[in-house]
Amino acid sequence: MILLELNNKIIEEVLTARFAGGKFESVDITVADFDGVQFHLSNPNGEKSKLMVSITMKFFKDLQKHGADELLKKIYGDYMTDPEPGYDVSLLFDLENLPGDSEKEELIKKVSLMKRNCFASVFEKYFDYQAQGSGGEQHAVINYRDDETMYVQATEDRVTVVFSTVFKDDDDVIIGKVFLQEFKEGRRASQTAPQVLFSHKEPPRELVGTDAKTGDNIAYVTFVLEPRHTNPKARDNTINLIHTFRNYLHYHIKCSKAYLHSRMRARTSEFIKVLNRAKPERVTEKKTIKGKTFVRQ
Repeated sequence: MILLELNNKIIEEVLTARFAGGKFESVDITVADFDGVQFHLSNPNGEKSKLMVSITMKFFKDLQKHGADELLKKIYGDYMTDPEPGYDVSLLFDLENLPGDSEKEELIKKVSLMKRNCFASVFEKYFDYQAQGSGGEQHAVINYRDDETMYVQATEDRVTVVFSTVFKDDDDVIIGKVFLQEFKEGRRASQTAPQVLFSHKEPPRELVGTDAKTGDNIAYVTFVLEPRHTNPKARDNTINLIHTFRNYLHYHIKCSKAYLHSRMRARTSEFIKVLNRAKPERVTEKKTIKGKTFVRQ
């Protein structure tokens, strides 16, 4: 199965080109990403030697409650500046004063991971709660889409992450169940994999007492992360994988449907060929020279 890229490829390519040196050119690029996230690359006040990268997320206020500002300041340091109007976070780069090549590559990678790093704040916070042996707050509630929510909760021995997701088509529910069954089977193959639970229509017991939605097209996917997934050595990889899960799930559902449709069209085409070969030849009447008619067998 294909893993979606963690970083934004367009941001990475634009920064690589602009950081390479040479003649400064004006930039005004708007880039859309998953979950309604949007980036903007521009020259503030028209200065071509300055490059600003901004990001806006509908759910950024939810992340701010869990230390997003502090984590971003720790990662990007002095590159952070006052947010551009209409955006939540902005980074400002002086193209005439950039670090060396090795540091430059690392910086480009970090900037292209802005969305991931915003998401990371809530996981870092609850992973720390678990490491300290405390349950922390009741739940972190991140409304990462208009009708979908992520819940994070920590206890002494685990961190529970629950994604609510909406299936717009009935067949998406069926394909999704088959897909998620593979996650359960994956635990048999690797004992280090986290436990994955799937519930349809009703929220899991971890969300009792919350405003979690119910419905025929609502599903909940629960990840039970143990200390081996949340310790300092493993947590970066855990965050990388889990924050893209919702998009990963729906991407593969769409790919599965496209594959099924292509196979059905191919099979239908084969059936039509068989039917065409099975058609009897048209029977035509012949006439003799005397005007009598007959049918040739």
